[in-house]
Amino acid sequence: MINILRGLLIVLCCAAGMAAADEKNIMVTTGTDRATPIAVVPFGLQGGSVLPEDMADIISNDLRNSGYYSPLAKASMISLPTQASEVIYRDWKAIGAQYLMVGSIVPSGGRLQINYALFNVATEQQVMTGNVSGTNDQLRDMAHYIADQAFEKLTGIKGAFSTRMLYVTAERFSVNNTRFTLQRSDYDGARAVTLLQSREPILSPRFAPDGKRIAYVSFEQKRPRIFIQHIDTGRREQITNFEGINGAPAWSPDGTKLAFVLSKDGNPEIYVMTLATRQISRVTNDPAIDTEPFFGKDGTTLYFTSDRGGKPQIYKTSINGGSAERVTFIGNYNANPKLSADEKTLVMIHRQDGFTNFKVAVQDLQRGSVKILTDSNLDESPTVAPNGTMVIYATRQQGRGVLMLVSINGRVRLPLPTAQGEVREPSWSPYLN
Repeated sequence: MINILRGLLIVLCCAAGMAAADEKNIMVTTGTDRATPIAVVPFGLQGGSVLPEDMADIISNDLRNSGYYSPLAKASMISLPTQASEVIYRDWKAIGAQYLMVGSIVPSGGRLQINYALFNVATEQQVMTGNVSGTNDQLRDMAHYIADQAFEKLTGIKGAFSTRMLYVTAERFSVNNTRFTLQRSDYDGARAVTLLQSREPILSPRFAPDGKRIAYVSFEQKRPRIFIQHIDTGRREQITNFEGINGAPAWSPDGTKLAFVLSKDGNPEIYVMTLATRQISRVTNDPAIDTEPFFGKDGTTLYFTSDRGGKPQIYKTSINGGSAERVTFIGNYNANPKLSADEKTLVMIHRQDGFTNFKVAVQDLQRGSVKILTDSNLDESPTVAPNGTMVIYATRQQGRGVLMLVSINGRVRLPLPTAQGEVREPSWSPYLN
């Protein structure tokens, strides 16, 4: 098992106490429980040319991806209202809609004025109305914004549909010719733009809390080094240049520190750098491999993966020193820890006792129970939406590396559209507004 963790550490960073709990604490989520039915009617377009995308489709997909809502098919809609005065509630009760969204699009002076409203079908009440404007190029931004507003109004949870995602593609043209590309896209994979290209591997991209910088590992010097890049300008600065492993960067919540893994003293250990001074301090000191740090929201707690107990498990410790506390006990492999925004849920790569498949799972940190979210078997690199409702992870389909989205409640699992080649290393942005 130590070899498995060493292999994981090499892939991620160098090249590409208690008895175990009963297995009855593991629950496989099949996604069979029912999401709330909602109808998002195609928005009415008043004059002008045909728009490049259907706003209602984007909004519907956003609400579906959260796992909370089940959008109704357009073919089932009896009427197509675009404003409150046209809503006939019995039409929507007849097809089982609990909520209804309508909207209109008015082109004016090269911009689009969008008016929208949300209704509770059962109570026949309007629960939200609003408007937003922008250019044709901002159509997806406006659709994500409307979905965010509706989701927060209905659930009390801030929407995360206007966020972005980082990921890396690898296109192999010949034995010695592979192109690695760092991409940024909408959270759902749309509108990808290239931030960096290299003939050497790019690993572990991570958004800073301000959403304006990213940290990543680059092999452009033929050995792993950590860089920070400013998204808007492309300006880059090298952060580490130590012998051996320089990998797995993780930002502190305030963006002033960066945790990472170094093997400069012979063994992979976790260090923290204060970015203003470039001063580093060693956090872990153990003969085992310590890797994959992730900050808690207090800025002083680090979750990390270690095989110090004989098998890869997740621990936590303070950056100010002290002993490490084991967090995971169910399964023979738990790695790559991420936390939900409320820190009640730990997202990780998990393997059950007696199995060989690696899956995305969540652990309730209060109850200790583990829930498996995915039905694939070579999952890695989970990243969590800033509101904790969705997870994106890398896996394989038909022999190709792809990205998948799964809702935290397990109701939704779907592949994300991405560029050609092997796709890996996803990272979700913080809120950007």
